[in-house]
Amino acid sequence: MANIRSAKKRILVNRRQAESNGRRRSRVRTLIKKAQSVIDSKDKKGAYNMVCFVDKEIQRGRAKGILHKNTAARRQSRLARMLHRAHPR
Repeated sequence: MANIRSAKKRILVNRRQAESNGRRRSRVRTLIKKAQSVIDSKDKKGAYNMVCFVDKEIQRGRAKGILHKNTAARRQSRLARMLHRAHPR
């Protein structure tokens, strides 16, 4: 355990941020899974709306530093590709 007051504070802040980041990361993963299930359904409009919503969440995770920029781009690309293969325009 740290002895210096600022080090003790950093430990607490880091723990709190790690919990917050974990929640955000989990939310993005859950939304991606939900989007995949909606894409597999017959609801074309719902699938497009869900993918747009998940794209925003992925970008938010990227902006917050939870996802690496290439990881975010890859996940968006894969979702879009799945959507367009399942529901071509």
